[in-house]
Amino acid sequence: MEQFRPRLQQAADRLELQLSREQQDKLLAYLDLFARWNAAYNLSAVRNPSEMLERHIIDSLSVVNLCGTSADDLSPLIDVGSGGGLPGIPLAIVHPDRPVSLLDSNGKKSRFQFQVASQLKLANINVVNERVEAYQPEKPYAGVVSRAFASLRDMVVGSEHLLSPGGRFYAMKGKIPEDELSALPKGIKVEQLHTLRVPGCDAERHLIVLAREE
Repeated sequence: MEQFRPRLQQAADRLELQLSREQQDKLLAYLDLFARWNAAYNLSAVRNPSEMLERHIIDSLSVVNLCGTSADDLSPLIDVGSGGGLPGIPLAIVHPDRPVSLLDSNGKKSRFQFQVASQLKLANINVVNERVEAYQPEKPYAGVVSRAFASLRDMVVGSEHLLSPGGRFYAMKGKIPEDELSALPKGIKVEQLHTLRVPGCDAERHLIVLAREE
């Protein structure tokens, strides 16, 4: 995976992300594990590691500083329907002091997440193998993030019990889903809508930030 380091560095520069050598190493090691486990665990329909770099790793990095994750905000975040750990694992690598939970009901995918966290020594990751509706955390989360998990309405209805007062939902989407926005549950508003510029990806990408109405 070393051959992908220059592209990863270029993408980070364009996204205005400061990645240490160790963080680059971990992102590339994650890509290697993802590619090797993909055949048996069906983590993604994308089979080419080169495509995985842009469509999964760099795509996740594009929201790193938009999900309430910053040096000043180390409040817990949960990635619902995390699958192969996207975007949760890249978020955890870039912000190692922020607790990140990865929630998925698929046992194989949760085992993969655990393997990544163990092998890459990501102490801030908590793997949760449960259905989102059934998970009852000890404390709610400041942020609930999802990537290609469900409709906005289903995401909110299914995971609102995980969100702390004043918390935010962060939904990664392709094109702006106008029909989903019009079907949001009562009491939920669109706080921000970010158009993402993902280096190496020409497809439309957006991050929708939802909050409870006061």
